Amino acid sequence: MRVVVALGGNALLRRGDRPDAAVQQANVRAAVAALAPLARRHELVITHGNGPQVGLLALQSAADKSLTSPYPFDVLGAETQGMIGYWLLQSLQNALPDRQVCALLNQTLVSAADPAFAAPAKFVGPVYAREEAERLAAARGWTVGPDGTHWRRVVPSPHPQRVVETRLIRLLLTSGAVAVCAGGGGVPVIRDDQGRLTGVEAVVDKDLTAALLAEALDADALLLLTDVPRVQRGFGTPDAEEIGHTSPARLRAEEFPAGSMGPKVEAVCRFVELTGGMAAIGALADAAALLDGTAGTVVTPSGRWSVNEPHREPR
Repeated sequence: MRVVVALGGNALLRRGDRPDAAVQQANVRAAVAALAPLARRHELVITHGNGPQVGLLALQSAADKSLTSPYPFDVLGAETQGMIGYWLLQSLQNALPDRQVCALLNQTLVSAADPAFAAPAKFVGPVYAREEAERLAAARGWTVGPDGTHWRRVVPSPHPQRVVETRLIRLLLTSGAVAVCAGGGGVPVIRDDQGRLTGVEAVVDKDLTAALLAEALDADALLLLTDVPRVQRGFGTPDAEEIGHTSPARLRAEEFPAGSMGPKVEAVCRFVELTGGMAAIGALADAAALLDGTAGTVVTPSGRWSVNEPHREPR
């Protein structure tokens, strides 16, 4: 099978972790230990989040008095692609000595007219108490919003239109390589009236980009790996209930937070609706079980799934 996996940024830097390189590298090794069995059995594309990491770099850039202005978010996104891509590349090479692994720097095309630019909603950076978040927002011109019981900075998150280097990723897959790509949703770019690419101040949702890329690559499965075992209806309430096997129609009938689980649900529903493949949301440690349909929230056209049964026409 051809499988696209999206690692959440919080899987690489967990809530409460110190953002030290050694901590993140240890988390990457744990992630690769869960992904290596998939790579041995299937064609594998790995994307990753960068919310905590790009937020940290933005803080450092804003505090650097030698700069005339902080680095823009497209540049910071490229930096995180290089950093996290390097860690994943090296760890995958160590775990899979008989496979070629490549980490790519990718751009994601967005629309300059996307209404998201006027309504920031993507969480980046560390969590704060509300009072601290509002103080920082006033001092630095941020927009902040609630993320569970904490508050975080939010930035524009335009909808991805295409990963610019999709053909190159396909070439790597057909050569037998494991591809690490589209990190942080890809560096957001637009085309000017001359057709030239230029970066924009935004962060693209990595789950929506992963779904877009999975569709473009004719993937059989899309796995969104995060820090919860399943999607829950009524999350955070006494009536919270985990969702197992389901269909896009049933999942769309539920309500989910726009800044966190909402994009994941939209991504899996869109992929399944457009391709007829399977998608799943669940814990990183359950990656192989998600593909088998024995863990996580598994989404298929019919709401049923078995990895041993053909569900797609051959490529």
